[in-house]
Amino acid sequence: MNWKTVNPMDQKVLFIADCLRKSGSFSELCRRYGISRKTGYKWIKRYQGDGLDGLEDRSRRPAMHPETTPYSIRQAIVEIRNSRQILIGAKKIQSALAVRFPNEHIPSHTTINSILRTEGLLKPRKKRARISRYQTPFAPVRAPNELWSTDFKGQFKLGNGRYCYPLTVMDHQSRFLIGCEGLVGTRHEDTKQAFIQLFKTYGLPDRIRSDNGVPFAARTLAGLSRLSVWWIRLGIMPERIQPGCPQQNGCHERMHRTLKSATTKPVASSFRRQQQSFDAFKLEYNDIREHEALNNQTPSSCYRQATRAYPARIPEIEYPDYYDRFTVRKSGIIYWGNGQVYLSHVLAGETIGLECIEDGIWQAHFGPILLGQFNERDVKGGKKPYWTVKV
Repeated sequence: MNWKTVNPMDQKVLFIADCLRKSGSFSELCRRYGISRKTGYKWIKRYQGDGLDGLEDRSRRPAMHPETTPYSIRQAIVEIRNSRQILIGAKKIQSALAVRFPNEHIPSHTTINSILRTEGLLKPRKKRARISRYQTPFAPVRAPNELWSTDFKGQFKLGNGRYCYPLTVMDHQSRFLIGCEGLVGTRHEDTKQAFIQLFKTYGLPDRIRSDNGVPFAARTLAGLSRLSVWWIRLGIMPERIQPGCPQQNGCHERMHRTLKSATTKPVASSFRRQQQSFDAFKLEYNDIREHEALNNQTPSSCYRQATRAYPARIPEIEYPDYYDRFTVRKSGIIYWGNGQVYLSHVLAGETIGLECIEDGIWQAHFGPILLGQFNERDVKGGKKPYWTVKV
């Protein structure tokens, strides 16, 4: 049947009439009228419930809408929000409305938020800047010094009232506790000095795995911090676990649990005494205590010093010949194409490489780390061209 020659309402009435007369099977009737079985059943159900009126087209307007909320309740929502010294959200406003209007339909959380937003009482939250992480899954570990893990064990207050931040470093394969030093904070300078001593003693690992906290990561391109930039210059690849996934550094977290139980209950009275406790723990953990994951061997029996020594002079990063090389200025920019490209202030003084991957598309690299890319056609600024590298 052609819908263009028959009124839609007449079409529905004829369909119902044929159904009542049982003029063929239900499937054949639906095919004849060019509708699905689902639509056919819907028309029959509406006719049985409301007669011919049920076949009329219904409004597609949502059943619930902020404008349908009674004016008195809308005013009450605004009043409740403004009357509190500490701002409350939709849940608590809904509870207050239920007490004030016990016999009325109380709006949902979504409707209350919509009303608050319309009245200008709900400001959008800023999106939290996430630190970009390196590519996962992580490469396998088969030998000592292929991977070290590091972290700051949660700070605690010493007996003299000062806070202690234990920096721990462990070899992933052998479980050898390389370093456990109490620092006064998580500053870059103190952490770097601690790693210099460890590198001079044990050599350089291939990779170091950490979380996304300071000083291991920052909210910059590729999440690079000054510490991880220094690691890359030394030929060490930084790895970072996903936020909220401590199990990706599970061996280190388990060691922290043992460390806390053995050295902080009770805490020492000073930094010197607390460090003595850490040193005693490190000795027992490495040389005396057997480890189940090592078939009841000690970590020191499974560990060997790294073959790469800490260099007297940090080498420059090498790039392929087809890369264009640039030095990053103190402001975090490089001069390119008669303009400027912004990278990151943490790369100040470092050499980065630009690679043209498509017509007008450039990728920026810092050693093995891909920082991001930019399109030379997306020019910003006025007289002087300006580009921003995007991840």
